[in-house]
Amino acid sequence: MKQFENKNVVITGASRGIGLEIAKKLASNGANIAILAKTDVPHSKLPGTIYTAAEEIKKFGTKSIAIKTDIRFDDQIENAFIEIKKEFNSIDILINNASAINLFNSETLPMKRYDLMHDINVRGTYLCSKIALPYLKESDNPHILNLSPPINLKAKWFENFPGYTMSKYAMSMCTFGLSAEYKKYNIAVNSLWTKTAINTSALAMLGGIVSPEQCRKPEIVADAAFIILSKKSDECTGKFFIDEEILRSSGEINFEKYAVKPGVKLFEDLYLD
Repeated sequence: MKQFENKNVVITGASRGIGLEIAKKLASNGANIAILAKTDVPHSKLPGTIYTAAEEIKKFGTKSIAIKTDIRFDDQIENAFIEIKKEFNSIDILINNASAINLFNSETLPMKRYDLMHDINVRGTYLCSKIALPYLKESDNPHILNLSPPINLKAKWFENFPGYTMSKYAMSMCTFGLSAEYKKYNIAVNSLWTKTAINTSALAMLGGIVSPEQCRKPEIVADAAFIILSKKSDECTGKFFIDEEILRSSGEINFEKYAVKPGVKLFEDLYLD
């Protein structure tokens, strides 16, 4: 029997990138996947839609449903979870992957972009977790995994892009708060962050400061998420994992396989010293 056989997983922002790679990793190990994202028609600059992602996942022999969802809106999330419950009968894992990034300082960041980051990164994570709660209570090993960093309060992480930092740290505060609140239900709430930049479409938002050759592939995040979600929920909660660190602790030694271009110096991700 595969590790996630008959487990039902909800992933936000899974039409491409890290979210899709995590979905494929879990599906290859038996999980059914619900994709919640906005892209239902091809984008001129970005790869994939919720439907192409679902088709990729189904190739592993598991179920996948694509639900167009903007996680800024309560009714869309509520309706999505109702539909998932009808299709899968239960929900075991929520992965809050959807995130917005704009690396501007307070002088140059338009408030509509500030609002977008906080609506998606913070409110969306909080709301999805809140709505998922009654469904996760029924699981025998329920997990919430947030793609957010350990909180590092050094000034250098605020001075150039405080709006984004505040939104990601607030997302991490959801991990702190909800892990404590949901512990009585044996629901694990953890965060996962990356040691290096990852080669996804989000690179375009970094203003050219990092090239794809300086990155790792999304597969490293998927492999790390697999390890976290395999743990017993009543024994592992409130943690902030770094992908490379958890893989090393599980015996992985070959990290060159994750490099876009082996041998090139990697660009370390934000919020790590």
